[in-house]
Amino acid sequence: MCGELFKAMTGVDMVHVPYRGSFLPDLLGGQVQAVFSPISQSLDYIRTGKLLALAVTTASRQEALPDIPTVAEFVPGYEASAWYGIGAPNNTPAEISDRINKEIIADLADPKTKAQLADIGAVPMPMTPAEFGKFLAAETEKWGKVIRAANIKPG
Repeated sequence: MCGELFKAMTGVDMVHVPYRGSFLPDLLGGQVQAVFSPISQSLDYIRTGKLLALAVTTASRQEALPDIPTVAEFVPGYEASAWYGIGAPNNTPAEISDRINKEIIADLADPKTKAQLADIGAVPMPMTPAEFGKFLAAETEKWGKVIRAANIKPG
């Protein structure tokens, strides 16, 4: 999806090669020239010099790779991030979801948790349930446009 967004915004013609498993052996072996990879999968290879990071796809530079530019520095408006969230059924009482959210935000603010996440290139994005709902809606709209533009169909 990151590559499809890049193609749509730049007009660069790239061939998508789907992998059922890891792409890393082919990338490290030179059979694949470039990938859009979650930072957590490639960070150790970048740190040891086995991979060359060209850019990060996030909106801002990453603490784990501060000298690596963002794609947006040369393709204005480009942003693609892998993210994780925690959800609960719609009928969950507000006091329970609010308590869970409060505990998660407190843990994300803990220096030990922050350091562990930074070590793997993860950036916490604490939000309220309402903010997360808006974020999900925006991400769904954004990636839906990419899917339609690239004419991606379920396989």
